[in-house]
Amino acid sequence: MVKSIKRLIIMRKLGKVRIEHLKVKIFLFTIPFIFLLTSCTRISYLPSEGVQSGLASWYGTDFHGKLTSNKEIYNMHDLTAAHKTLPFGTHVMVTNLNNGKSITVRINDRGPFVKGRVIDLSYAAAKALDMIGPGVVPVRIEVIPQRSPKKLIVVKYSIQAGAFISKKNAHTLHKKLRRSYRHVYISQFKTLTRTYYRVRIKAGSLSEAEKIAARLNKDGYTAIVFEEQ
Repeated sequence: MVKSIKRLIIMRKLGKVRIEHLKVKIFLFTIPFIFLLTSCTRISYLPSEGVQSGLASWYGTDFHGKLTSNKEIYNMHDLTAAHKTLPFGTHVMVTNLNNGKSITVRINDRGPFVKGRVIDLSYAAAKALDMIGPGVVPVRIEVIPQRSPKKLIVVKYSIQAGAFISKKNAHTLHKKLRRSYRHVYISQFKTLTRTYYRVRIKAGSLSEAEKIAARLNKDGYTAIVFEEQ
């Protein structure tokens, strides 16, 4: 009986040792995996050198024929791209870090609006980089000064909290937002058939606009950041 109890205790101890050994193995395996994930999603921006790295995505048929942020008609077969801050007309060399392929594109749109992504490429540019299948790939972006605007344009931003056909509803929201936010205003947008009243908040920078948008979203609004024309 005593021998059986001793054997049972030894087996339990061995079991604990094996479990601890397994935990160490899992931990050692997890470290490089976590590092790989963080290294893939890390974003670095060096304005003085005009170089940026991060994730690139692409957009195609859903936006083909629609207006871009600089009022051009988006053509998925042109070598263009959307970027959050680079001035329109800037030309950049985009390199797919997975395969080394590169392509030059012109910035004519704003985006991407997905966290962690730095550029949204046209279908043609994505095809040239062989990223249609993967959809999202790590890239390096390099500004080409000789093919870009000489002077940087100061970009101003607004955050839209709501758009209404009813002028009364727009003024109600305007009044409500003014209790918590500064620089709230109503912008009118006319089409051939009707007028829309857009309630917006001015921001001095993209980072400020993103903070205001996050606060609005938290309060239950569908906030959209716009670049003022």
